[in-house]
Amino acid sequence: MELAVSLPAFLLAVLLIAASPGPAMALILRRAALRGLPAAVPTVLGLEAGLYAWALFAGAGFAALVAASEVAYLVLRVVGAAVLLYLGGRALWAAWRDGGEPVEPVPAAPRRRSWWRAFAEGLVVQLANPKAAVFMIAFYPQFVPADGPVFATTALLGLLQVTLETGLYLALAAGVARAGAWFRRPRIRRRLEAVSGTVLVGLGLRVAATSR
Repeated sequence: MELAVSLPAFLLAVLLIAASPGPAMALILRRAALRGLPAAVPTVLGLEAGLYAWALFAGAGFAALVAASEVAYLVLRVVGAAVLLYLGGRALWAAWRDGGEPVEPVPAAPRRRSWWRAFAEGLVVQLANPKAAVFMIAFYPQFVPADGPVFATTALLGLLQVTLETGLYLALAAGVARAGAWFRRPRIRRRLEAVSGTVLVGLGLRVAATSR
């Protein structure tokens, strides 16, 4: 299939996939609601950097090796589950600990250390997701021409996906951040932390329990 012909179908599929609930959506919504748009930006960039890394791995054949290797897949599954459980547990702890305490105003821009911590959080969540490897080797080849350069085409498709998802997630984060003052009320904040923590723990358990 020619790339130009299949491109609309690829972009539509990417849009639907990006809009589906998952760890990325949970992380972005939580940070945008509680910390504002500037704090959500590095999380989005970290997630998309991890996604593009998987796209490059898929183009180079590394993702297929990970998906085929029982040991590599198990390691990624355990790490991915541990990361999600840690993030979910931290949110639940914050809900229990800070429920009735006043919330400090959100700074106009996150500190450099906080920025890199949020970026690394998104990057690790994406790279430690074994389903990302399976997704790349199952989804991308459908849009790579049989006689075309596999790596270059996969890198281009990955760049398109990252660009589309980044715009979508930043728009979503901006919309949520507009209601940030409401989300940061102590009672609402506690409920949001509890819900997002429960969702992340549930996703972590699902990653740990599901096989290929």
